[in-house]
Amino acid sequence: MAIPPPPGSQQPEDQYPPPGTPPGGHPAYPSHPQGPYQQPGAYPQPGEPGPYQQSGAYPQPGEQGPYQQPGAYPRPGVPGQYQSWGQGYSPYNSPAPVNGLAISALVLGILCFLPAIGLVLGAVALAQIKKRGERGRGMAVGGMVMSSIGVVLLAVAVATGGARDFWDGFRDAANDGGGAAFSLEKGECFDAPGGALEGMAYDVDKVPCTGEHDAEVFADFELRDSGGYPGDSSITDTADDRCYALKDSYAMDTWAVPDDVDVYYFTPTSQSWRLGDREITCLFGNTDEKGSLTGSLRKDSLTLDPDQYAYLGAAQILNRAMEAAPDEEYVEDDLPGHKKWATDVVEALGRQADRLRGHTFAPAAGKPVTALVEDIGRSRKEWAEAAKAEDAEAFYAHYEKAMKLIDPKKTVTARKALGLATTPPAVDEEGGDGSGAGSGTGMEV
Repeated sequence: MAIPPPPGSQQPEDQYPPPGTPPGGHPAYPSHPQGPYQQPGAYPQPGEPGPYQQSGAYPQPGEQGPYQQPGAYPRPGVPGQYQSWGQGYSPYNSPAPVNGLAISALVLGILCFLPAIGLVLGAVALAQIKKRGERGRGMAVGGMVMSSIGVVLLAVAVATGGARDFWDGFRDAANDGGGAAFSLEKGECFDAPGGALEGMAYDVDKVPCTGEHDAEVFADFELRDSGGYPGDSSITDTADDRCYALKDSYAMDTWAVPDDVDVYYFTPTSQSWRLGDREITCLFGNTDEKGSLTGSLRKDSLTLDPDQYAYLGAAQILNRAMEAAPDEEYVEDDLPGHKKWATDVVEALGRQADRLRGHTFAPAAGKPVTALVEDIGRSRKEWAEAAKAEDAEAFYAHYEKAMKLIDPKKTVTARKALGLATTPPAVDEEGGDGSGAGSGTGMEV
């Protein structure tokens, strides 16, 4: 039986306690921090270097160790040997950009707008994509294919006249939107928004002429294209002159036009002029903003019988001559001008009489028309004397006799027999009292 050593005795040399059992201690819990493999200083105490740690091996704050060269691991904000993310390498690969010309080629191809340009842009885009490594090859190819189709369709349209039809339709639509010209034809009637025929109009509603309406189109014509917009005043003056000159060829029976009806017109604006609008549309409309027209005022070769057309055509010859009276109302102010005017009236009366004699009227109208021709002959002689007058007094003497022979009231019997209007139009109070020679408004035989 072995006797255990006294407490605190030393172990013989080369003998070691079981692992984890220091002399005099519990096998599981060592009583002192040092073992047989730990020499003093093997693990340094705080602030002391050990055998495997030289002073400075692990740098203190602000120091560098033997395995860390200056700048190997950068401090915050200081670039080192390996840069942080975002400086040199991204965690995800960025895709190649899409070529801009490829997008443009595709858009032009889809819209069929300027197809030749879309085709060129697609070809350039393919070259750039191959050179730069960009994306968009499919868009470039698709744009070229659709642009090629557009080029073929455009060539067919030009060959067949379809391009012109397309442009005409586009121009008409633009003009309608511009408020200057409408798709209105001669003989059509319409209602204007609010009933107003003055100012800017953007749309009208076509309605039958048999019922009530705001206006009736009696003529239209194209302005001569002189390049730039001629100006509102110039266009208005042209419209005023031409529309008043054309109204009698549509409403030949001037007596049938109500006194409260006047001439209006639609003209191009500066905006629609740039789109090719050159059309002026002439209208009949009521002078009262709240008034309207009822029934058509059209009295021309399409609506008149041969006797009516022959009679009114002859009457217009005299009407045009009477409307050409001198600007000076009083003979004393322009005797030469009035004498020349009288000469023109003589010539007009001769042509009027020839026109009436050259047509064979129905028996009911033949006799009154023959009486009118006789009055025209006598009036013509008085006008001839007025044309030779030496002074204003002599001119007035012959002028008054001539006017009585062709007084509009003398035509009522013939008009009634022909089925035309029998109420003479109102005479302008400013010049129809015989004191001046310019009172020819509404005159006819």
